[in-house]
Amino acid sequence: MKPNTILLADDHALVLEGLQRILENQYTLLGTVHDGRELVQAVERLRPDLVVCDISMPELNGLEALSHCRAKGLRTRFIFVTGSLDATLATRAFRLGAEGYVLKHAATDELLNAIHEVLQGRTYVTPRIADKVLRNLMVSPEDRSAAGTELSQREREVLQLIAEGKTMKEAATALDVSPRTVEFHKKNIMDKTGLRTTAELSRYAVRQGISVEPE
Repeated sequence: MKPNTILLADDHALVLEGLQRILENQYTLLGTVHDGRELVQAVERLRPDLVVCDISMPELNGLEALSHCRAKGLRTRFIFVTGSLDATLATRAFRLGAEGYVLKHAATDELLNAIHEVLQGRTYVTPRIADKVLRNLMVSPEDRSAAGTELSQREREVLQLIAEGKTMKEAATALDVSPRTVEFHKKNIMDKTGLRTTAELSRYAVRQGISVEPE
């Protein structure tokens, strides 16, 4: 039987090397990518059975990359390998269509099991936050809406680029829109969040798992 194909995505070369060592003897690795936009393009081109990726990546984070793939009708399965124990972040990943969530420090022990479960049509979440994620997933859409601010997909993309230090012109080029459109989205983000400075927006983006955390 043909081995399952896997695409790896992370912006740290050492992490990618570690993942390759864990997986190369059991699966067909199609390659590696280093940011979310490259990931979406690679999934569309290569159609892997599974993506193993980080959440925090430049240009487009892993959650937004997953959202883009689902919007394009791509059914590739996603397992996130991340350092975050934030159950809210993990919950959002599953709501967007992820099938697995593994902690980086436990990847050697958990990842192969997670991949096996996901390729069998099941889901996997690291045991340390499984109960919290399950409780979060049981919250109704109405309660979620009342609990906090929801940014649109494009607003989250703009926020990530702002948090990464991009100018309005650079963000507009990355998104293939006008600088005025970026300014419009930035104003909407500020109105929704009540934040008023770029520094506040950057901190908010990191807390929400939208932007790469500073090294």
